[in-house]
Amino acid sequence: MNKSKNSKIFEQFVNTVMGVKSGNKAQSLNTSIATTQELDIKAVLVYTLGTILQILVMILVLLGMEKLVMLINNSSFPSWFSTLLTGLFFALLSIRSRIFSLLDNTRSRQTYDQVIRPRWSPPPLAFPIVWMIIAVLRVISSVLIWQQMNRQFLVLPLILFVVHLALGDTWNTIFTVERRLGAAVPVVILGPWLSAVVVTAIYWQTNPIAGMTLSFSCVWLTVAAVLVFRIWQLNGSEPLYPLKLTILDR
Repeated sequence: MNKSKNSKIFEQFVNTVMGVKSGNKAQSLNTSIATTQELDIKAVLVYTLGTILQILVMILVLLGMEKLVMLINNSSFPSWFSTLLTGLFFALLSIRSRIFSLLDNTRSRQTYDQVIRPRWSPPPLAFPIVWMIIAVLRVISSVLIWQQMNRQFLVLPLILFVVHLALGDTWNTIFTVERRLGAAVPVVILGPWLSAVVVTAIYWQTNPIAGMTLSFSCVWLTVAAVLVFRIWQLNGSEPLYPLKLTILDR
């Protein structure tokens, strides 16, 4: 009994930290989604514009942090304070980068719970736990890069890092929120997975320890990409582009 209670408390803690919602099952039972084979051009434009705007906003935030750290370094604050502030900043980016997105980036288990999954698929709770670990690794590696780059934020490795985060948020909109299983396949490969490989390589080139620290995210995203592909296969193999959706009330 206590073990079950502790497990629920732990699950609630993890989901709260990572901002994962269990989803409104009652609502999902009362609605269904009808699709055609027609490309949703509007959705493509929204995804593209939303991603670009999020990247631009986060680059501006990087610039703001650079100015703030310069002020702190020129003040009476101890030298470690700017490092602490930078670590907290990268923690915010790693866990809640979606606050800078104009797209609906609700983290929910609803889609994952409802689709047909392969037998080897991880349990739902595994995802926020792994992403918490990856968030910590992102913070450590990004702080190392920041220190390596003379405590500057507007540098290529960190700019590529925020691009990677934005691409991941857009993929979440496509798969988790809008349940576009076909479009999610090429996007997860060309977006989060490929950008993670690029960022890890750039981090490694800049600071090998930072690259090694971040490399775990590439392993996990490889598993995630294969899982997304298998879910697509098991659930009808719809076209690999955004289909026009119509919400039907039952």
